[in-house]
Amino acid sequence: MSESKCPFHGATTTVNLGTQNKDWWPNHLNLDILRQHDVKSNPLNEIDYREKVKSLDLKAVIKDLKFVMTDSKDWWPADYGHYGPFFIRMTWHAAGTYRTGDGRGGAATGAQRFAPLNSWPDNGNLDKARRLLWPVKQKYGNALSWADLLVLAGNVAIEDMGGPNHGTALGRNDIWHSEKDIYWGSEDEWLGDNRYGKTRQDLENPLAAVQMGLIYVNPQGPNENPDPALSAQDVRETFKRMAMNDAETVALTAGGHTFGKAHGADSEDFKGPNPEAAEIHEQGFGWTSGFKSGKGVHAITSGIEGPWTPNPIRWDMDYLKLLFKYEWECKKSPAGAWQWHPINCAEEDMVPQVDGSDEKVLPMMTTADMSMKVDPEYNKICKSFLENPEAFGEAFAKAWFKLLHRDMGPKSNYITGDYKDVDYSWQDPVESSPQLSNEKETAVRAAIADSGLSQLALIETAWASASTFRQSDNRGGANGARIRLEPQKNWAVNKPEQLQGILESLENIASNLGVSIADTIVIGGAVGVEMASGRKVQVTTGRGDATQENTDIDSFNLLKPKACGFRNYSEKEFAVSPEEIMLDKAQLLGLNPVELTVLVGGLRAMGVSHSGDGIWSNGKLDNSWFKKLLSMEVKWEKTGHNSYVAKDRYTHQVLRSASRTDLVFGSNSELRAIVEVYAADDSKEKLLNDFIAVWNKIMNADRFDLM
Repeated sequence: MSESKCPFHGATTTVNLGTQNKDWWPNHLNLDILRQHDVKSNPLNEIDYREKVKSLDLKAVIKDLKFVMTDSKDWWPADYGHYGPFFIRMTWHAAGTYRTGDGRGGAATGAQRFAPLNSWPDNGNLDKARRLLWPVKQKYGNALSWADLLVLAGNVAIEDMGGPNHGTALGRNDIWHSEKDIYWGSEDEWLGDNRYGKTRQDLENPLAAVQMGLIYVNPQGPNENPDPALSAQDVRETFKRMAMNDAETVALTAGGHTFGKAHGADSEDFKGPNPEAAEIHEQGFGWTSGFKSGKGVHAITSGIEGPWTPNPIRWDMDYLKLLFKYEWECKKSPAGAWQWHPINCAEEDMVPQVDGSDEKVLPMMTTADMSMKVDPEYNKICKSFLENPEAFGEAFAKAWFKLLHRDMGPKSNYITGDYKDVDYSWQDPVESSPQLSNEKETAVRAAIADSGLSQLALIETAWASASTFRQSDNRGGANGARIRLEPQKNWAVNKPEQLQGILESLENIASNLGVSIADTIVIGGAVGVEMASGRKVQVTTGRGDATQENTDIDSFNLLKPKACGFRNYSEKEFAVSPEEIMLDKAQLLGLNPVELTVLVGGLRAMGVSHSGDGIWSNGKLDNSWFKKLLSMEVKWEKTGHNSYVAKDRYTHQVLRSASRTDLVFGSNSELRAIVEVYAADDSKEKLLNDFIAVWNKIMNADRFDLM
């Protein structure tokens, strides 16, 4: 009997794609990160979701969600008759992947539907939560994205169980394939933790979770070591990297664990493969358990077993009350996981079994929960919440809202919803400003042209202001002109001493003409590009100015570029190459490979280079940089880790210098192919048009009102 072959690959059902480029050349620069979310993968590309969601009957959706909460299904029964805790965990885990280091992760894209998140150990059985929501998604279709639904369901659950909530802002667009290029860690096994330096605080950037496949920390303790004091170190570092302070961390932990239970009815060996590894007939379900019924009282998810409070489907103060009422002892769950139980638990604090039977079970705490009691700072905050339940409820509601909306950026991205009209510093608020009249803009342009500021000074300042933008969490950008505030005005990459004088000139112009500094900086950049190109550069105005008071210095310092290939700047040598760092930044700016190439070549042509490398022309925006990169009259030689010189092939005279982020455009075959287009004699006009287009794309990247 012959094997069944795939007619396209000549293979068995396990398709052999053959040896690929990455196998032959593992260090080859992979540009795929710049091709994420191609429109070809989007079945709704013709729909403007931000407009579509405005038509959503939110009250009807909430009513339907509340019905789902108590409509228990035999195929996955609701604990205590209410799916609320299950949906809260789903929402928490959708949002909890956010990390401040690069702004990636979070709930804004519905990424939990795809690998690797849909199959992380920490997301065990959340595939069932999303299937329970399918009837609601099906009913409202394209007017309700999965990203919004995953957030809304948790909020409705909290409200339905009597908890405090600040509502939901809608307007999240779905993605349509896995974000394979997000770095979640180098480990090649689940729960690996090859991500630390010498201490638990020396966690590899930009990571936040302590182990591969976890959202936050290991609930059993660091590497399953049930030491609450050590666990507190992990909790503090991880939550800090997810934009939470100590009070927010306690509020989220105590508030979130007021609801529901953990599942560890028996050995983890009974759990089947995760969704991505499951058989085709499972239809996307994973973790199918072989232990008895595999659900309800027999469910195995985390391996920890039991509820936190006597009433797991109502908001109350019992989590904190029990934590401090009892001494706790560490024991193993039926699945062999470390957890904690109260010593001499009173009858009134026992919990009904999850299936509604007359059986009573002990409440439990995880090692991470016990850290709330053991750590001095967490202990102090817990006790203050115990003394003031209203403050606890408000702290939880605020921290929860921040958790779910942190990666949406400013309030201008909140399209609709039932959220409170409150401004928070983490939203990076900026006062709105009207667009300038043609006459006013002309006056600003004239004042800048007469200011004596060089084209390079104007271009570098505008770029430094706008290029802080991160599309991952919609932070940074030119709006607000935070380049004139702490901490950005003192970043070394921005040449602080030179920047101060430039900003003083631009601020005087803005003040004299009654316009925002943010618009003045961007107009200045346009004037600089016009000087270099001889072409008119249109500007969209209407930016406002932020204040130092509404700028979180520590938070904004996370946007500081430690290396910037666009400006040939690097603080030090890094484990990854400068060109890889540049690609990562390009993706955060929303650039594709063509835009990246045009932008870097154009900036160099106009003289932008912190190190002085890569400056080969006379400051004009033309294609001379591309031509010289491809010149066969020189031979490049390496002179340092990130420095090279070009020598005349005949005289051996040193003609110019370059960095890796310059030379990669000639060495990488895909980038070189793009460079060849712009180096051609008939591409001079194309270069000008394309550069100005991508320049304005960066200047307007944070203008969400223009979408």
